[in-house]
Amino acid sequence: MPYGRNPNMELTAAYDVEHLSSTQRIQHELWPLGEIVPEKAKFPCCLVWTPLPVVSWLAPFIGHVGICREDGTVLDFSGSNFIGVDDFAFGAVARYLQLDREQCCFPPNLAGHKCKNGFRHAEFGASITWDDALRSSIRYFEHKSYNLFTCNCYSFVANCLNRLCYGGSMSWNMINVAALILCKGRWVDSMSILRSFLPFILVLCLGIGMAGWQFLVGLLSFSVLLLGWFLMGTYCVKNVLEC
Repeated sequence: MPYGRNPNMELTAAYDVEHLSSTQRIQHELWPLGEIVPEKAKFPCCLVWTPLPVVSWLAPFIGHVGICREDGTVLDFSGSNFIGVDDFAFGAVARYLQLDREQCCFPPNLAGHKCKNGFRHAEFGASITWDDALRSSIRYFEHKSYNLFTCNCYSFVANCLNRLCYGGSMSWNMINVAALILCKGRWVDSMSILRSFLPFILVLCLGIGMAGWQFLVGLLSFSVLLLGWFLMGTYCVKNVLEC
């Protein structure tokens, strides 16, 4: 043993390192989530979607989206400087998708990032828990003006997913958030499918009956223009759709 070294100090240091590592593991252990209970509007760690009045009647792929805390409480950006809590705007949840917290990055420090966007993630606002990320996004959007075409509920959800670095990505935006919930989301029940598509079918039949096939052309043009705006604003003209 080198002169002047105290074996007790070495044991203490080794214990401290082991204890710190154990504490970090406990701190970031993901506890089990509760059950999804649509009747009580509880969707733990889910994206949720519901059709919009009028807009969804003309373009059924457009709707209102929110994200849920670990206890299942729904959060949604539904107006300027306002985040709804446990009060989903525009009706009950029609579609949901539960996300896997294992695909999130919860770093205890800058060196603890498991994603490839370490410095960028830390600069944007990394969080140590799911709910912590959502709280940060709430604070950010409480000072934002709502605009259906530039800064809306999809912007809020995308901001949350970027803080979580969900799937190892920090490139979440309106388009891929919408694609995620529409392609992978599950319907709550058959009534949810009915109230999502029945108004569109009725408007379509009524329009064709009154105006002929010209109405269908106009309806398709509206959908193409709407989709084109969001695609152009997201991928071609930077900063247009950034809140």
